[in-house]
Amino acid sequence: MENHIKIIGILWIISGALGLTFAFIVFGVLFGVSYIPDVGYEAEVILRSVGAGVGLFLAIISIPEIIGGIWLMKKQEWARILVLLFAFLSLLNFPLGTALGIYSIVILFNQEAIKLFKKG
Repeated sequence: MENHIKIIGILWIISGALGLTFAFIVFGVLFGVSYIPDVGYEAEVILRSVGAGVGLFLAIISIPEIIGGIWLMKKQEWARILVLLFAFLSLLNFPLGTALGIYSIVILFNQEAIKLFKKG
């Protein structure tokens, strides 16, 4: 069971890191496109606003996934609850998020896993 918890922690760290990378890419692309000559003032403002907003939103979602994955491997009960929350939310992210969410839910609701977190 400890190996499954470690795997889930690593997978959530990877998921958060990919989300953070995607946030920087979205921000960079939209902000970069806004500097194309002759785009127009309105387009510049819209592209920069959307880039900053979407990038910030994705970063805000991704950073707790990384934190939850790290502390899940250290067997903190609050991290188990945080990861379960993200697991339920990721069920909508078909297909990889759904698979990660189901795997996390099945393992973290297991009675043996719950006992590990109560001890640790």
